[in-house]
Formats: sequence, C-alpha cells, structure tokens
Amino acid sequence: MHKKSTMLLMLLFVLQGYSQNLSLRDAIDTGMANYGLVKAKGKYAEAAQETVKQTRRDYLPNLNLSAQQDYGTVNGQNGPLYGFGGLGVASSGLPLAEQNWNAAFGALYLANVNWDFFTFGRMKQRITLAKADAERQQKDFEQEQFQQKVRIAGAYLNLLASQRLVISQKKNLDRTTVVLNNAAVRVKNGLLPGVDSTLASAEVSRAKIALNQLKEQVKMQNAELIRLMGVEPKDFAADTTLVARIPKAAITAEVNDSLNPIRLFYQSRVNYSNQQEKLFRREYWPTFSLFGVFQTRGSGFNSNYATDQTSFTQNYGDGISPTRQNYLMGVGVTWNLTTIARSSKKVSAQKLISEGLKEEYKAIDTQLKAQLDAANARMGFALENYREAPRQVSAAQQAYLQRTTLYKNGLTNLVDVTQALYTLNRAETDRDVIYTNVWQALLMKAAAVGDFNLFINEF
Repeated sequence: MHKKSTMLLMLLFVLQGYSQNLSLRDAIDTGMANYGLVKAKGKYAEAAQETVKQTRRDYLPNLNLSAQQDYGTVNGQNGPLYGFGGLGVASSGLPLAEQNWNAAFGALYLANVNWDFFTFGRMKQRITLAKADAERQQKDFEQEQFQQKVRIAGAYLNLLASQRLVISQKKNLDRTTVVLNNAAVRVKNGLLPGVDSTLASAEVSRAKIALNQLKEQVKMQNAELIRLMGVEPKDFAADTTLVARIPKAAITAEVNDSLNPIRLFYQSRVNYSNQQEKLFRREYWPTFSLFGVFQTRGSGFNSNYATDQTSFTQNYGDGISPTRQNYLMGVGVTWNLTTIARSSKKVSAQKLISEGLKEEYKAIDTQLKAQLDAANARMGFALENYREAPRQVSAAQQAYLQRTTLYKNGLTNLVDVTQALYTLNRAETDRDVIYTNVWQALLMKAAAVGDFNLFINEF
C-alpha cells in the first residue's frame, strides 16, 4: 500500500510539472521584454532622439585647427593653374629663369572659423524635421508594443480555448469508452447483437482521433505563444478561471478611439512628410556665412632669397618656426540658383508622398472603425451565446443520461445513444468556444479602440 501511494504522488508530481502555469499578464510582460521587433523599434526611437540632439549641434560654427610641416622646393612659374581634384601643389616662390633644386623646411599653422548664421530657416526646419522623425519612430515603437500585446493576448486565449476543448474531448472519450464496455458485456451475454460492440468501438476510435487532433492544435498554439514571448520551447498551462465570468468592460466600457496607437503612428508619418516638404522649400534660398582665419607661417627661405638664391637654410628648427602671421575675417553669401530648379521637383515629389501617406491614414482609419463596429456586434452575440451555452449543455446532458439509461435497459439502440453522445460533445465544445469568445470579443474591441487597458485591467 505504501508503494502505491508513493507511485501516485510521483505521478501527480510529473503530470503537474509537465505544463508550466502561465498567467496572461506574465505572458505579456515576458513577450514585451523579449520580442526582438519590439526591442528593435525601441532602439530606433532612442536613436532618433539622439539625431535630434545632433541636428541641434549642426548649427554650431565650424572651428578647424590645422598644422603642416613640409620640406621641398619653391620654384614658381607665371601662368594659370586650377587645382582640379585637389591635386595642385601650393609651392610659392619667384619665377626664376632656371630650375633649381634648393629645398628647405616650411610650416603652416592656422585656425579657421565659419558659421552659416542665417539660412532662411533651413537649420531650424532641419531640427523640426528631426523632431518629427523622432516622433514617428516613437509612435512606431508604441504601436508595435500595442500590437504585440494584442497578439500575445490573442495567442493566449487561443491556447486556453484549445486546452479546454482537450478537457471536454477527454470526457467524451471516457463516455464513449463506458458505452463500449457496457455494449461489450451485453454482447458477450447475448443481450445485444455484435454490431453494437463494433459501432461503440468505432466511436471510441473517433473520439481518440478527435482528441489527438486537439492535442496537435494545442501544441501548435503553444508554439505560437512561445514565438511571441521569445522564450525557450516549453508547454504552458493557461489560466482557465477567467472564462468562468463575464468581463465588466464588456458591459460598462466607454471608449475613445482617437488615441489609437496605430492611428497616431500613421498620422506621424504624414507629419514627417509635411516637414520634409517644408525643408525642401527652404533650399530655394541663399546662405549667409561669417568666417575668420588666423594663420602663421614658417620658412627656411630668407627674405632676400629673390636676389640671392643661396639665402636659405635646411635647418629643421629654423624652417618650422613661425615668423609671419595673418588674419582675415568677413561675411559672405552663397546662392546656387540652379538649386531652385532641382528643389522644386523634390518639393513636388514629397507633396505626392504626403498625399499617399494621407490616403494610407484614411484606409487604416476606415479599417479601425469597421473593426470597432464588428467588435461591438461580436460582443453582443458572444454575451447572448454565453447565457445560452449552459442551457444547451444541461439539455444535452439530460438527453445523454436518458439514452444511456434506456440503452442499459434494452429500450433503445446504440444509434440513439451515439446521437446523444455526439450532441453532448458538441454542446460542451460550443460552451468552451463561446466562453472564450467573450474575451476574444473584448480583445478585438480593445484592439480597434487602441486601449489595451480595456482588456488587461480585467485581470
């Protein structure tokens, strides 16, 4: 007796450990923390905020420091020169009658400041555009979070429904097995024809097949939940207590769908495109700049080198020591007039993009409104079915009990029992699906409205 008790305890421990209990909130929290696409869009949103900071700093003036030390000749020549491709050499000296190879050290040190201080609002518009992009990335992140929560909740409810169907189908298998055993005994005693035992055996096989199909369905939906949660494969047991009640929000909820994260994301795309168009328009105008340069030079060639080509030194220290200084400051304007022609096409192209994004917004807005209308209708039908399902199950149970009692007393045939068995199984299946459908309808409404709290606050 002691050995049997120990084995029973071990069996219960194994069966309990086979599936890990999982609440809906835990499933959502795990999925939001692990799902790669949500994490990726969160990084994009952070990067966009950094881009806003970088764009603000683009308005700062440029400050360049430069130093070079060279060794070479200083032969000059009269004539034009264009440093095409940056390949010209800036050697400066007198155009002497003959080439010579006198070489010495030289150096140039300079500081340069230039600042585009007035650009007809281009810089400000770039900052505005960067903010619009940051807003777009943030809204994309938020709508991805929202949709991921809805996907996880939907997968969880599907798993819950399938697991309840498995329980009902196991009960159905037990009932068909009882019918088979009763029929086998009565056939053996000659009270029933052998075909009854055969028919009962076929019903048991059908019940086993249906049970295996449901188990496969549970496995597939469990795998989908695992994928959305981003965890290692394992079997989860959903919380069945929630289907024993009606969500309060199904009756009392007042909704406002204007803040739907999906709708806001599509609106942010339109806003970004509009800001891009404004920036292209500001490219028509010139740029006003302030600039200033201070430089100092050193050379191994002396000041009388023009009359005495031996007046130079190849001493490194003398060549790089600065001896002459110059400064320059000023204001300038640059205006590439052909930019107007180019930017006008960029503006017209961006305007068309904006119109296209507006059409996408209209399409998603229509879709969400239709989804909300369907969700309200589905909720109404689900509540009616929720109230009707227990009556169907109760009536089917009574019919099954009556048929099995009559069959045991030889007052009816196995076909009638099988029909009652099928009716009861269908009623229990309908009940399991209907109970879950109430929550599915509430989830659908939350998805259409864009307020996941409407659903999750029930838990």
